[in-house]
Amino acid sequence: MGYKLSQLTEQNFPHLLEGIQERKQWNDKREELAAGWRQQLGWIPQPVPPVYTVHSEQLEADHTRIHLSYETGFGDRAYAYLLVPGLQANPQGKLHPAMLALHPTDKNGKGDIATNEGRANRKYAMELVSRGYVVLAPDTITAGERIYSGAEAFQTAPFYAQFPESTAVGKMIHDHQQGIELLLTLPYVDADRIGAIGHSLGAYNAYFLAAVDDRIKAVVSSCGFCPFMGDPTPNRWGQRDWFSHIPKLTHDMNEDEVPFEFHEIMSLVAPRPLLNWFTQNDSIFPNWQAAAFASKDINHLYQWLGSPECYISLLGNDGHDFPEHIRLLSYTFLDRWLMKEDSI
Repeated sequence: MGYKLSQLTEQNFPHLLEGIQERKQWNDKREELAAGWRQQLGWIPQPVPPVYTVHSEQLEADHTRIHLSYETGFGDRAYAYLLVPGLQANPQGKLHPAMLALHPTDKNGKGDIATNEGRANRKYAMELVSRGYVVLAPDTITAGERIYSGAEAFQTAPFYAQFPESTAVGKMIHDHQQGIELLLTLPYVDADRIGAIGHSLGAYNAYFLAAVDDRIKAVVSSCGFCPFMGDPTPNRWGQRDWFSHIPKLTHDMNEDEVPFEFHEIMSLVAPRPLLNWFTQNDSIFPNWQAAAFASKDINHLYQWLGSPECYISLLGNDGHDFPEHIRLLSYTFLDRWLMKEDSI
């Protein structure tokens, strides 16, 4: 499966249900899409036991913030904040829903969303713990405590020097899966009520993760959906001097080829609940018309699967932002699916 980049238009768009009449046909296509996505991720090691070290604990107004790190299959450690509702690090009795809160492109990484020092409209980890979620907010590679020695934030060259057969996207997904493993060891987390939320870098991390791991039961993606179609700078996903997501895509695009379109990856979340927010004035991901067209196709899939209530697509006229009214709507959406014992 693959497409001519120059021919990705509304007239030649790869519709998800094109030629699909029966559920088995979709299931077969879904498996094909999933296999193709895994191939793009490059080499990923097997999961390792979720061994973690607590470095400190800090009492906040309504939660405990635990600074910890855990091992990954790449031989390094992921650093994270674990936010636990209430003023004790190990609450007794009640099982809580949990969220992987994935940060945007900010050199402070997890600190941008999980501490009072975070930027305006970015502290969604803190807001979620206030609503009763256990929240794990990890640094991605190249951010926070994981900036490579001698490199600037979001420079992935040191990673590729060590793991040339892998990808930064595959690395981030693996690390986040290790985060899921950690959450599953916590006696106060409900294993059947784990979600993922993020803005920008964190947004596509959230749905990339859910595309390969059905332990994620609900997703919120804020300003992270950017199809190849209509993108003025599609090599943002390929080889760069800065953050290289999937380097081999550059070769493909130089040949006017792309091996997938991003709505196909997002479709792997279906029929699980997904809220997709994007804007008309996003200077980072400006091709909102393509995002809207692709989102309509995803909506058609959810309708066809019999789960129309599980997909919400929101188009606003904001910039590259996660404003308060959209965050509140997102939390209400998550509450609907994760704040009840019989959630899917």
